[in-house]
Amino acid sequence: MRHFSILGISGSLRAASYNTAALRVAQESVGEGVHMTIADLSAIPLYNDDVRLEGLPLSVLSLGEQIASADAVMIATPEYNYSIPGVLKNAIDWLSKIEKQPFDGKPMAILGASMGPWGTARSQYDLRKVFVFLNAHLLNHPEIMIASAHARFDAEGNMTDEKTHEMIAAQVAALQEWAMRLRD
Repeated sequence: MRHFSILGISGSLRAASYNTAALRVAQESVGEGVHMTIADLSAIPLYNDDVRLEGLPLSVLSLGEQIASADAVMIATPEYNYSIPGVLKNAIDWLSKIEKQPFDGKPMAILGASMGPWGTARSQYDLRKVFVFLNAHLLNHPEIMIASAHARFDAEGNMTDEKTHEMIAAQVAALQEWAMRLRD
């Protein structure tokens, strides 16, 4: 059986991020023959077209290579001011400038966690618009919008809610199935 790889991207740089914690749950939920790594956006500089004209930063090229080589991508996003967090949008803007844009045709899933009652619904819908433009193949179901995240994770970032854990595991399985269907 061929090895299957998923790249997780958290839209938060916070050490105790619920979104990064959700990606760790996904990482623990992968099946046999599946490997999931979590990317780090902390080295991506603020987008500046003058810098781009001089050459893309190595951190952007490295992340682009990680995305291109993955069979699928899973993004966990917080919601800031009803939309996509700046760190995530900034990384996507940089990545969109790579000559062979790495999201083009890439199977992807989105989930998100927030302490609010809407569980990142607005941020996820805005991300869907961005990825339609970038021609990614987004998984439609299951959608995962983790509301009241502070009640679903403990102080160490461990998932304490079994139903949410099951939903994340189901999304990982659905993403792999989606990617395999797109290959055929």
